[in-house]
Amino acid sequence: MFAFFTAAHPSGYTLSTDPAQLDVVAVHRWLSEESYWAKNIPRDTVERAIAHSLCFGIYAPDGQQAAFCRVVTDRATFAWLCDVFVLPAHRGHGLSKWLVKQMLAHPDLQNLRRHLLATFDAHTLYQRFGYEPLDRPDRWLEIKITNPYG
Repeated sequence: MFAFFTAAHPSGYTLSTDPAQLDVVAVHRWLSEESYWAKNIPRDTVERAIAHSLCFGIYAPDGQQAAFCRVVTDRATFAWLCDVFVLPAHRGHGLSKWLVKQMLAHPDLQNLRRHLLATFDAHTLYQRFGYEPLDRPDRWLEIKITNPYG
């Protein structure tokens, strides 16, 4: 079993990788209703994704879910950062930057051969942490299912 990772933000927010702390209802609501990449995603799919990923939750001082991200990883060679969001009520506190910084500092994500992510509009956020466009996009292939959730 893996040890949980925690951190405290100067503004009183806390971060944890303990999946028991996640507000799965809030995560599912945001992904299924607000995200551009997972519209209408079924709750059981979100639950299965959480169960098989390294997840980071940020919690407000009152304990409410404030932000989330998920890393699909083998914890040895590869990590794919996905499902990143900060709920609107908690934006403006630097949480997205802190979330990425803490994720990259996680002990199980050190010395991996590759960290990947895909984003439509947050390139500058991730580039400040070393993410760059694919060096050899001609080597990458995908199977893409448009609108798998209806």
